[in-house]
Amino acid sequence: MNFSPSLQILRYSPGCVLRVHGPDATTFLQGQFSNDLRLLGSQRSVYGLWLNHKGRVLADSHIIRQDPSSLWVVSTFCGADLIAGHLSGHLIADEVEIEDHTGGFSGTSVLGQGSGALAQELASADGIVFPGRRSRDENWELLRPAGEAVPAGAPEIGAEEAERVRILSGIPAIPRDLGAGDLPNEGGLETEAVAYSKGCYLGQEIMSRLRTKGRIRRRLVRVAGTGKLPALPAGLWAGQARVGELRSAVPEGEGYRGLALVSIASSGFGLGLGASAPASLRVLEG
Repeated sequence: MNFSPSLQILRYSPGCVLRVHGPDATTFLQGQFSNDLRLLGSQRSVYGLWLNHKGRVLADSHIIRQDPSSLWVVSTFCGADLIAGHLSGHLIADEVEIEDHTGGFSGTSVLGQGSGALAQELASADGIVFPGRRSRDENWELLRPAGEAVPAGAPEIGAEEAERVRILSGIPAIPRDLGAGDLPNEGGLETEAVAYSKGCYLGQEIMSRLRTKGRIRRRLVRVAGTGKLPALPAGLWAGQARVGELRSAVPEGEGYRGLALVSIASSGFGLGLGASAPASLRVLEG
């Protein structure tokens, strides 16, 4: 197989691969998921969040239609126990079965122009293919049954380089960058992961209130730091005030780049790693 030099692949183990099936599977997930599963009628997958009743982020996933009564719930970083436990806790009289297939799949991210065509070409009959969230440029995820090797030939990148691409793209990893104490809007996910025109779902009331009347006080931003990469997560300070937290970071030159959740009021100031510490981080524009 001839690979384009513009493509790169990352091999990884997915965090969660659940098969949710039964007569009520779609209706049940629609009532829990932050995005609208009716979009599966026109697109391969739907990305969204699992929220608690206060609208805080528990986990994220893509949902992919397998057949009329069966869907895949796939997450790159969030664990199957977390998502399956959350869903099982809200099953009442629904005719739904939740099966954990995480150990039965291996993951390959394909990044670069033409990655979608390549991912679909490499997919086996039992594989799962969907657009990824590793970069703002074209990138796709391919899950193959464990033991099925992806043909060699494309330049491979490691986890650190993939993390660098994600961070420079400003894409939050959940629950590392946004977790149970945080709102989707603080990570800029309100437009791509939250539906405002569907019916009720867990956390929907908070999302609607934020849209019409609310205003967030924190925002996930890209930052550049100097010096040694600190242990994460790391508190961020403006003088004597703790104003945020560095959540993800990778080395970059003589410093590092990262994603930090900070007070909007402090985003124009230099930030330090301790009270009254010298400013060693700056917020990047755009």
